[in-house]
Amino acid sequence: MRQIAFVAITVLVLFPIYYASGHALFNSAESTIGNNRVQIATDPEFPSAGQKAKILMHVTDLELNDVKQFTVGIRVFYDDIQVDGIPPQTVDGGYWNFDYTFDRPGNHVFRVDLYGDNGKVITHTFNMSTQSPFGFIFIYVIASGAIGAALVFGYIYLPKRLKKR
Repeated sequence: MRQIAFVAITVLVLFPIYYASGHALFNSAESTIGNNRVQIATDPEFPSAGQKAKILMHVTDLELNDVKQFTVGIRVFYDDIQVDGIPPQTVDGGYWNFDYTFDRPGNHVFRVDLYGDNGKVITHTFNMSTQSPFGFIFIYVIASGAIGAALVFGYIYLPKRLKKR
């Protein structure tokens, strides 16, 4: 048993993980229409109303290669009413990050308009949520469930291990 633990620790020390993603961001989405795939996310995952958040956007072709240049405009809706907009602009490279402040808590609909070379506009629609009181409850419920599962696991298996010694 000690040998396995030694090998595991040695592997973790000698071959560190430089990048790992445990899960997709909660407040993220992707859409494929035409020849482009658009991914959008917020940082932090649960932005709060009234505080600055970063909107992360990634545009690729169908083979998942970054688009070299694209023209994009965004319309932001809340309760089916347009509350904000970002005029069309040209972005070099497949990534675009910008700061945005959500005025109200709740669900916002981002309509991302990609402008093609032929003048055709393709609209990708995304739901982006802001932090509400229920967001904190969600985090606490998940953490409580994980702690409860660990306690049950320990209660069941720990006495068996101690009896063997």
